[in-house]
Amino acid sequence: MNIVRVALDVPVPRLFDYLAPDSDESDIGRRVTVPFGKGCKTGMIISLAAVSEQPDAKLKTVTAILRDMPALPGEWLALCEFCARYYQTPLGEVTSFALPPMLRRGKLPRVNKSMAEIATAPAPSARDTGPGAGDITPAAILPQLMAAQQAAVTAIVDQAGFHVMLLHGVTGSGKTEVYLRAIDAVLAQGGQALMLVPEIALTPQLEGRVAARFPAAQVVCANSGMGDAARARGFLAALTGRADIVLGTRLAVFMPLPRLRLIVVDEEHDASFKQQEGLRYSARDVAIWRAHQLNIPIVLGSATPSLETFHHASTGRYAMLELPERAVAEAMPLVRIIDTRREKLQEGLSAALLAGLQLRLERGEQSLVFLNRRGYAPVLACPPCGWISRCQRCAANLVLHLADQRLRCHHCGFETRVPRACPDCGNVDLLPFGRGTQRLETMLVERFPEARVLRIDRDSASTPTKWQALLATIHAGEADILVGTQMLAKGHDFPLLTLVGAVGADAALFAADFRAPERLFAQLMQVGGRSGRAELSGEVLIQTEYPDHPLYQALIEHDYVRFAQSQLGERRIAGFPPFSFQAMLRAEARTMEQALDFLAAARAAAEALAVGVTLYDPVPMRLQRLMTLERGQLLAESMSRPALQTFLTAWMEQLHALKTPAGLRWHLDVDPLEF
Repeated sequence: MNIVRVALDVPVPRLFDYLAPDSDESDIGRRVTVPFGKGCKTGMIISLAAVSEQPDAKLKTVTAILRDMPALPGEWLALCEFCARYYQTPLGEVTSFALPPMLRRGKLPRVNKSMAEIATAPAPSARDTGPGAGDITPAAILPQLMAAQQAAVTAIVDQAGFHVMLLHGVTGSGKTEVYLRAIDAVLAQGGQALMLVPEIALTPQLEGRVAARFPAAQVVCANSGMGDAARARGFLAALTGRADIVLGTRLAVFMPLPRLRLIVVDEEHDASFKQQEGLRYSARDVAIWRAHQLNIPIVLGSATPSLETFHHASTGRYAMLELPERAVAEAMPLVRIIDTRREKLQEGLSAALLAGLQLRLERGEQSLVFLNRRGYAPVLACPPCGWISRCQRCAANLVLHLADQRLRCHHCGFETRVPRACPDCGNVDLLPFGRGTQRLETMLVERFPEARVLRIDRDSASTPTKWQALLATIHAGEADILVGTQMLAKGHDFPLLTLVGAVGADAALFAADFRAPERLFAQLMQVGGRSGRAELSGEVLIQTEYPDHPLYQALIEHDYVRFAQSQLGERRIAGFPPFSFQAMLRAEARTMEQALDFLAAARAAAEALAVGVTLYDPVPMRLQRLMTLERGQLLAESMSRPALQTFLTAWMEQLHALKTPAGLRWHLDVDPLEF
């Protein structure tokens, strides 16, 4: 009796047995449609069995085994099994997440070849794609490498087997060129390369550069902004070995690549690599596990590495490759701290920053005013009665977007029209408090009427087409002053940009989240690095009421190492990561009492299991209400990763057995970044 064990996308940590009379070993890793409940589901065959723990009479027969594409290989299934095990997520949810939506639904995209050809076509070998098979590297003249770049390329290319290498290069040091040289060597040997970037917005720019460098290679992109059919075609190209290079955001780490020989994670410190819903995985960490699984090198690149990565490199667990100088510009930009304690600001801008903007206008150069807060103002208020624009569904304020006369919640998406008068007292003189990018844009247009001011945030660049149009405008020199959020902080080269002014950064210095200073330092160093990347010298002005803060002093010296060592010293004393390991249990319910009661029950169930694990008290989350649900959390912490994992595995069984009130939802976040 042939029995297949199927992973289904249901929140239950188990496989489901079905009869499959015509199945054999070649069907492991294939999609399958099966009857489930009153309907039908598409799942994946994980293994075969001769007998089932379920009575024979209860076993249903599969509806169909989908053999219209190659089976997913064992290493891909092992990757999914690792994620299920480490992130405490049912395997069926992981395999479903890892597939493009179209394949997840049991469908295939339209292609030029018949699906039968794709299903049976052998993957290209090194003889098909190696030297002599075509000019993968064009004859174009490549940029001259600096000594540090050449040393880094040599170190990467000469590595045999699994190695994690941190490519620590200052902004503009030519990290991408190092990646491309290493990829070139991999392609010449018939291998495939996977390169991960943090933002969808960076993918088209990088795709163009990679395609120009390797015109004979098939480059596949993978990100959530692509259409279903395009994602499915790229997945199949990777699976069948047709893709030579895969570029993508965090989901690309699940692309099946039979000849994978190198993984690159650019801007490895970026929080975008951590999924915040569903399967809450870190693409960087999964990529490292995948490199270990395949016994291949992986390169983590950043000007401001995460403290976890820097710690591993400092202690010898990872290799450190340094790029201490810029590749094109002669020097790093000059960083100046503007003390705003005794200065009357003009719409939030200091006299020094305004003078700097005027000077660049006269020179025909570009400036960037960085404010990581979109909208016109963080809140609309009524001074006489104290009313403020609060979200009805979240414990947050509605942000004023004056251009389209809307109040919007940046957490849940709720929006409403700007009221004509105060809803509480009828006062018509409502005032905006604080400032966002829209308000800053308005002020700069009034202050510099001759300047072409361009705002770049998620409102103005709401689609890929709009985003590319904005970038084209900047590169064409058709904008003088840019007003932007973190969208402009990384991955962009603007030759005419010589001044960066950072506004409103102080709040992160004293935030409750222990990672806030690390993020602020990375953000300011990254955005400052947009300045003076070509022949023109750059300058960075940072407005602050805390000019003597060690973080700003380290920025003046471009001294990431000094900052990182200071932060690691504080974390060691406090017992924070990377010196401990954490998991966060979160609950959402109709009332805070329900959420905290569930977490208290979860804590009680965990106490007997918590060997070498500290359990903290349940508390409301910082944003305690979201989408009308009250939210609480419970932190589990250990000095040992294996001890924490052993505890979590046992705890999950207890959690699934707990009774929950109607409407309550819970999830576990391993290695959380948000608190």
